[in-house]
Amino acid sequence: MRRLLAVGLVVFAMLGMSRAAFALDPENTIYLDLKDGRVVIELLPEKAPNHVARIKELTRMGFYDGIVFHRVMAQTGDPTGTGTGGSDLPDLKAEFNDETFWGGTLGMARSSNPDSANSQFFICFDTADFLDGQYTLFGRVVEGMEYVDQIKRGEPPVNPDKIIRMQVAADVDQKK
Repeated sequence: MRRLLAVGLVVFAMLGMSRAAFALDPENTIYLDLKDGRVVIELLPEKAPNHVARIKELTRMGFYDGIVFHRVMAQTGDPTGTGTGGSDLPDLKAEFNDETFWGGTLGMARSSNPDSANSQFFICFDTADFLDGQYTLFGRVVEGMEYVDQIKRGEPPVNPDKIIRMQVAADVDQKK
C-alpha cells in the first residue's frame, strides 16, 4: 500500500510540472526574447541536425537580433523583412522528418525548392499538419507560447514585432 501511495505521489508531482521543468540540454535550447517575454525553444538535433546547427550558428552571430516577424505564421529570419532575404551562408538540404507541425513547433521556411532553407524560420500558432513532410521541423516551444501568441499577425503585419534577442542557452551567463 505504501508503495502504491509513493508511486501515486510521484506521478501526481510529475503531472504538475511543465515540460520546461524537465532538464533541457543548454546546447540545444534557444532563448527567444520578445517584447512581451522570453520564449524557450527545445531544438531537435536528432531530427534535423543541419538545420539545428544553422540556427545555432546564426544565433551565435547575432543574426536574428532585431529581425521582424514578417508573415502570419510568426515567420522571421529575413534581414530585409520582405520574406525574400536570407543569410550569406549556403542553403540547406531538406531534413524532412516524422514530426508533426502543431502549435509551438518551429520549421524552416524555404522557396518552392525543398533544398532552399537558409535563415528564415516560422513558429506555428496552431496545428499545421499540412506542412508535415514538406518543411523541416527542427524545434518546439517548451515555455512562453503565450508570448508567441501575442506576435502581430499579417502578411506583412503593420508595425511588425521583432526578435529583441536570440541566444543559445549554453552561452548565457546564468549568474546574472
